[in-house]
This record gives sequence, structure tokens and C-alpha cells, in this order.
Amino acid sequence: MPTAVLRIRDEDAATIIAAISPEARRDLLRTRISVRLEDGAAVISIDATDTSAMRAALNSYLECITITENINHITKVSA
Repeated sequence: MPTAVLRIRDEDAATIIAAISPEARRDLLRTRISVRLEDGAAVISIDATDTSAMRAALNSYLECITITENINHITKVSA
């Protein structure tokens, strides 16, 4: 079973966790996701049944993280 752990040390770690937590709570057949804040870092753990499911999960979560960071940057610059 493929496993990945993303650890994001960023000032926006808590915001990232808040943004992706609802998505992580969804029941999916081929992946299991957990998210947590640990020592100021966003930690996303992904267990998948196969490499295709892992690729899809990583793509999805990395895109959500990128969007969250972009929105935070835009709102800080605008403020």
C-alpha cells in the first residue's frame, strides 16, 4: 500500500489544515487521508490502495494547498 506524508512548514499551516480538512473527511474507496497541525506544520498523511489512487490524491491535495496559499498571499497583499 503506497503511503505519503506531506509536511508543510509555513505561516499559513493552520489555514491550510482548515481549508483541506472537510475534503479529508470524505469517504473514498481507495484512499485514506488524515490532516493535522503538528509543531506549527501542516501534516497530511495519505494511504492509497494503488499508485493511481495515490497520484490522484497527491494531485488533488497539492492543488488545494497551492490555491489556499495563493489566496492567503493575495489577501495579505491587498490588506
